[in-house]
Amino acid sequence: MARFKIHLEYEGTRYSGWQVQKNARTVQGELIGAMRTVFKTEKLEFMGAGRTDAGVHALLQVAHLDVQTMLGPEIIRMKVNDELPADINIIEVQKAPPSFHARHHATARSYLYQISQRRTAFGKRYVWWIKDNLNVHLMREASRSFKGMKNLQSFTSDDPEDTSTKILIEEIVMREAGDLLLIRVVGSHFLWKLVRRVVGVLAEVGRGNMDRHEVERLIHKPSDEPARLTAPPSGLFLERVYYEGDQRLERLEPIMAIGTKGELLGRQRS
Repeated sequence: MARFKIHLEYEGTRYSGWQVQKNARTVQGELIGAMRTVFKTEKLEFMGAGRTDAGVHALLQVAHLDVQTMLGPEIIRMKVNDELPADINIIEVQKAPPSFHARHHATARSYLYQISQRRTAFGKRYVWWIKDNLNVHLMREASRSFKGMKNLQSFTSDDPEDTSTKILIEEIVMREAGDLLLIRVVGSHFLWKLVRRVVGVLAEVGRGNMDRHEVERLIHKPSDEPARLTAPPSGLFLERVYYEGDQRLERLEPIMAIGTKGELLGRQRS
């Protein structure tokens, strides 16, 4: 068996998440089906660095593949891509040592969430449109409560694969870009729906319906409130999976530009 490290991207709107499920279309399932066609075998193992929920996208997911083949990495990339639907794409295939494990060797993960502060005709699949005005300063202040090693039990749902609800959140960064509010969350690993619930709570702070002290209470005492405030999956992207020696992203850029209403009207008049 040869082991390969695979970098890939996908638009998750049509899928019931990453992980293979019975009677559901998933990203991992599509990839395994394409690989079985290319390698003409059922004997392969394909595992991602992490799972994404239904409707969530990935800018750079990482996986490892074990398969018996004489094909080189670039040929594998081209042949598997030829079998994949247009909303899943393998970016790069590399030979990897047998000891490499996409999930266990990851040191951190980065997620990007996009909130649109205006209705848009083009970005519906990639944003959460919030009609209310958001106080971004208050959201930044509240986001500091999540930083560090925290037990985020209230921000996830029961999942037998999650043995601990303690997460190291390295940073939460926000930036306004046109009418988009970009939120990057970097952590050791992530629990089911955690990022969407953190974003939902921060949005409630931005609306003025919750303050930083209430956020602290949700972190330190079990509560069902974050579940009620869960942000939709459309705005969420797995941005990067980091391994030892990888350089961290610095720039925070939108997936697609959504200009301000003023800019668009000015352009129309010119």
